[in-house]
Amino acid sequence: MKENSIIDRFHNWRTKSVNEDLFFIILSIFIGLITGLAAALMKTAVIFIKDLILEHINAGANSIILFLLPVVGISITFFFVHKIIKDPKNHGIYGILMSLSQRKGKIRKQKAISAFFGGILTSAFGGSAGLESPIISTGTSVSSMISTYFNLNFKQTTLLLGCGAAAAMSGIFFTPIASIIFVVEVLVIDLTANSIIPLLIASISAAIISNAVMPSEVVFQFNFIEKIGFREVPFLILLGILSGMMSLYFKRVTFSIHRKMQSYNTAFTRLLVGVSILGVLIYLFPALYGEGYDTLKQMIEGNASDITDISFLYDYRDEFWVIMALMFVVAFLKVISTTLTIESGGVGGFFAPSVFTGGLIGYMYSSMINYVNPAWNLSVKEYTVVGMAGLMAGVMHAPLTAIFFAAEITQGYILILPLMIVATISFVTSRYFEPQSVFTKYMVDEGEVLSHHKDKTVLHLLTIKSVIDTDFTSIPENITLKEFTDYVSESTRNIFPVLGNNGELLGIVDFGDVRKVIFNSRLYSKKITDYMIQPRDFVSTTDKMETAMEKFNETGYYNMPVIDNGIYKGFVSRSNTFSAYRKMLIDVSQD
Repeated sequence: MKENSIIDRFHNWRTKSVNEDLFFIILSIFIGLITGLAAALMKTAVIFIKDLILEHINAGANSIILFLLPVVGISITFFFVHKIIKDPKNHGIYGILMSLSQRKGKIRKQKAISAFFGGILTSAFGGSAGLESPIISTGTSVSSMISTYFNLNFKQTTLLLGCGAAAAMSGIFFTPIASIIFVVEVLVIDLTANSIIPLLIASISAAIISNAVMPSEVVFQFNFIEKIGFREVPFLILLGILSGMMSLYFKRVTFSIHRKMQSYNTAFTRLLVGVSILGVLIYLFPALYGEGYDTLKQMIEGNASDITDISFLYDYRDEFWVIMALMFVVAFLKVISTTLTIESGGVGGFFAPSVFTGGLIGYMYSSMINYVNPAWNLSVKEYTVVGMAGLMAGVMHAPLTAIFFAAEITQGYILILPLMIVATISFVTSRYFEPQSVFTKYMVDEGEVLSHHKDKTVLHLLTIKSVIDTDFTSIPENITLKEFTDYVSESTRNIFPVLGNNGELLGIVDFGDVRKVIFNSRLYSKKITDYMIQPRDFVSTTDKMETAMEKFNETGYYNMPVIDNGIYKGFVSRSNTFSAYRKMLIDVSQD
C-alpha cells in the first residue's frame, strides 16, 4: 500500500511538473543507453564464446563438435525458455508486431531475459540465426516495462517500443538513420513531428554507449568502399532481379518449413527434429554456423577462401569454382538452417541470415562475371554490400532500411544509387510474387493486420465487442400488441428484439412498423409476432469490423443484430461504430 502511494505521488509530480516532451526525451535516453549496452554485451559475448570454441577445431576437417554444438546450444535455450523463464511464444519481430496489432503494445517482462540469454546461447553455440531480433525483443521489453510503470496509453507505448527497437539496431551496427527507418518500415510506427525526436535520441544514445563498450573487431563496418560507375547499371538491374527471386525463395522456404514444423504435436518433437537436421547441415557446411557476419567480413576483405575453413573442402580453398559452388550451396541452405534454428526452439531472427545470403549472392554474381570476362572488372566487395541490401529489401519488405543500412555500414553514401536500384527492384520483384514479408506472413495467416493504411489498421483494432449495445429492450414471443405497449413505455429505443426461451433471436419488431396500429384497441389481442420481421443479416462477436461495415453498406441498416451461435447478444450501430472509429484513429495516430 505504501509502495503504491509513493508511485502515485511520483506520477502526480511528474504529470504536474514535467513537460511531456521532456519526459519522453528522458525516457528515450534511458531506453537508448540500456538497450545499447545490452546490444554490445550480447554481440561481444557471442563473438567471444564462438571464437573460444572454434579456435580449438583444426582447419581442413569437419569436427563432430560442429554437429553437437547447435544441438547442445538450442537444447539449453529450449529448456531455459520453456522451463525456467516460461516464455516460449512470440519471440522477435513477430512477437512485437503481434503485440502492436492486437493493440496491447505490452510485452511480457520475461521477454527481456529470455531474449537476452536465449539469443546468446543460440547464436554462440552455432544456431544459424541473427542476434538482431533477440536484441530488439530485449529493447522493446524494457520499453514495455517502462510504459506499464508510468501507465502510458497505447500511442505513447507504441512510441516507446519504437525507441527500444531503434536503439537495439543502432546499438548493434551504429546505424542510427537506418534504425529509425527500420522502425517505420517493419514495425509500422509512423514517423511524425512528435515521434522523430525520441526515436533519434534513443538511436543515438544506443550507438554512443555501444561504441564505447563494444570491441572494434566485433563491429560490422567497412571504410574502403569504392564507387560503382553508371556503365554497370545493367549489371545492377540484373542483380536486383536475382536478389528478388532469391528473396522469394527465402520467404517460401521459411513458410514451408514453419508449416511442417508446426504440424508436429509437441515442442519437444520440434526440438528433436530441428536440431538433428541443423546439426547435420552445420557439420557438412560449417559456414552456416552462427550469424555469418564474420564470413562476410572475410569475403569483403578479400579472404573468401576462408569459407572452406574447418570443412572437408579446405584442400580446395584455392579452386575458384569450388568456392563458388560452396557459396551457392550455403546461400540456399542458410534459410533452411535459420528456420530450423527458430522453429526448434532457438531464439533468433532473419535479419542477419538475409544479409548473409545477400552478401553471398552479390559476391558470387560479380566474381563469376569477372571470371567469364575480366574486362568488365566489377568491384566484388561493393557488389557484396549491394547484394546484402537486395536480399534485405526483398525478404523484409524494407527497401529504405536496406539502402540506409548498407550506406551507413560503409560509412558513406558513395553506393547510394546502386543500392537504390538493386533494393527497389528486389523489393518489387519479391512482393509481386509474395505480397507478405517474412515477418508479416504469419500474422496474416492468423488474421492479424498492421499497416500504415490507417483505415485498415483502425478497423482491425476495433472489435464488435467494443461497440456492442445491450440496452435494447427484448420482448418474449408470446405477448400481445397490448402487452407490447408496456415495453414501449419503458424503452428508449425503436427496435425490439423478439427472443425465444433460450435467448435465441426469433425476429425484430420495429416501432415504426406498428406506430399506426398501436393505439387501435381493436387490434390489441393480436400477437406481436404478427408484426415481427426477420433481419436481412447479422454479425457475431468474432467477426472483424470490416465485415460489419460491409454488411451495413449492403443492408442499409443503422443497427445490426449481434448473434453468437443463434443466441442474441445485442446490436451494433453505425453511430457507435463511427464514434469508436474516430477515437481509435486519434489513439493510433502519433500526432
